[in-house]
Amino acid sequence: MNFRQLDLNLLRVLVAIHRTRSVTAAGKALALSQPATSNALARLREFFGDDLFVRSPAGLQPTRLCEQLAPAMQSQLLAMESLVLNHQPFDALSSQRHWQLSLSDLGEILFLPRLAAALRSESPQASLSNISVDAAQVASALEARDIDMAIGILKPQHRGIRSQLLFKERYMAVSSKDWVPAPLGRSKTLSPAQLAQARFVVVSPTATFHGSVEKMLTGMKLQDRILVRPRHFGSIAELTQSTDLLSIVPEMYARDLSQSLKLQMWAIEDAPAYEVNLVWHASTEQDADQQWMRGLIQRLLLRAQRNSV
Repeated sequence: MNFRQLDLNLLRVLVAIHRTRSVTAAGKALALSQPATSNALARLREFFGDDLFVRSPAGLQPTRLCEQLAPAMQSQLLAMESLVLNHQPFDALSSQRHWQLSLSDLGEILFLPRLAAALRSESPQASLSNISVDAAQVASALEARDIDMAIGILKPQHRGIRSQLLFKERYMAVSSKDWVPAPLGRSKTLSPAQLAQARFVVVSPTATFHGSVEKMLTGMKLQDRILVRPRHFGSIAELTQSTDLLSIVPEMYARDLSQSLKLQMWAIEDAPAYEVNLVWHASTEQDADQQWMRGLIQRLLLRAQRNSV
């Protein structure tokens, strides 16, 4: 085995197959055809004298040697990429960068229009995709560079993950303009007794931590008062307008609904607070383009949160 004979581009293929467990998926991630990716794998097997991957019902499974090589190779490739990018100035105005963020369903509703508008103004040749990533997989997606950063109720504890608090809020209730709490009161804060007489809409997305709403109602012994559990926030407005149900949603969204649709907004006594964080991988900490995007997001969301108060 002579290291000088190894084409270092093959290592990117090794890392991609290890991450995706698929030759086809790895090729797509690297913009290579399947034959080119298969050929690269064959050359890797010949160089290392090992199968590296074996087929199984769950996809390609790495051999013991591959499990030793791939994580270390990925770490080194990320470090080299970061080193190169750190020495290149970033010009947002001329950049054709394709950004890959991970936002929840609600994050897409609240944040994506603001971010897209800012990009059109400050980096008009850039493009943006919202990549669906389960909250539990955000750290691995960041490490693999499948996404650049994520925004949401996220608290990843994995090594190498960085985060910054964007803002704190509480959950609120929104209702139709005709809804009246029972017993009737003058306050715009709903007491446990008033909540006990209401019935609720609670969104149950699978990829975020908004399950704390249901935990709150369970703690109040009100879980049986939940009548509708949509998977997405997009249906909340019509559900609230057309029924006598209370929708319990994050505060910024409640304010948007109350302002744009003239819905009533209600504070909830002892409602749980939550934190919205910006999350990225440590290997991108010093990248000029990543620093620019993080700064843009911080400015936009801090401004949006101030304007919603």
